[in-house]
Amino acid sequence: MKKFGAILLASVLALGTLTGCGSTDKSAESTTQQESKVIKIAASATPHAEILEEAKPIMKEKGYDLQITVFDDYVQPNEVVNSGEFDANYFQHITYLNEFNKEKGMDLVDAGDIHYEPFGIYAGTKKSLDEIADGDEIAVPNDTTNEARALLLLQDNGIIKLKDGAGLTATVNDIAENPHNVKIVELEAAQVARVTNETAFVVLNGNYALEAGYSVKKDALAYEKADSETAKAYVNVIAVKPEKENDEGIKTLVEVLKSDDIKNFIDEKYDGAVVPFE
Repeated sequence: MKKFGAILLASVLALGTLTGCGSTDKSAESTTQQESKVIKIAASATPHAEILEEAKPIMKEKGYDLQITVFDDYVQPNEVVNSGEFDANYFQHITYLNEFNKEKGMDLVDAGDIHYEPFGIYAGTKKSLDEIADGDEIAVPNDTTNEARALLLLQDNGIIKLKDGAGLTATVNDIAENPHNVKIVELEAAQVARVTNETAFVVLNGNYALEAGYSVKKDALAYEKADSETAKAYVNVIAVKPEKENDEGIKTLVEVLKSDDIKNFIDEKYDGAVVPFE
């Protein structure tokens, strides 16, 4: 009887061990599955990270943990995606992405067109474009793509005229006509809003206008229109490595960011400074 009891006890212990192993394996498998649904995304603070934070609970409902990291420059977000450290980024327009790829030898791709941020001309020492006078200074961003965009907006409002074909690569050297002899002051994009007390006007991209407390609809003296070629050229995108473009998590993120819930959030929060891209 003792021998039978010992055998029975050994069998129970063995069964318990096997059951325990099975439980641990399932737990590990569950953890692995959960980790596989993490999406690490690099973003600019405004408006990109704010929009992503609004999308985060919706993504959670769909089984994804959206982990957002804010960067304050326009280089690192692409580098960390290219290295594989992050799955995606959301901070740049398509024209900048294309130029960055060309300059850095990268091949990041556009996984989804989300919004555009209308460039606007804002008052500095002058409160109306009608007040423009000979020799006035106008501050614009100095990076290649955004300077061209600012110059095109000035052209659309009759302040300057660019050479034929200058387009999205225009620089101050492409100004063909300057009836008011305005001086274009080229500054790093983040600095433009800080010289409103020194220049007649400033030309700002959407995120820096927001950070400076401007409303495009209320404060801009002129701004890009929704159906303009520049809106298409400067749509802000989700950027990923080519192999991630058809990833289910990335596709779900793009769908959420283009959903009515997020579109309504954008329209209500940004008052025209950020516009959902159709």
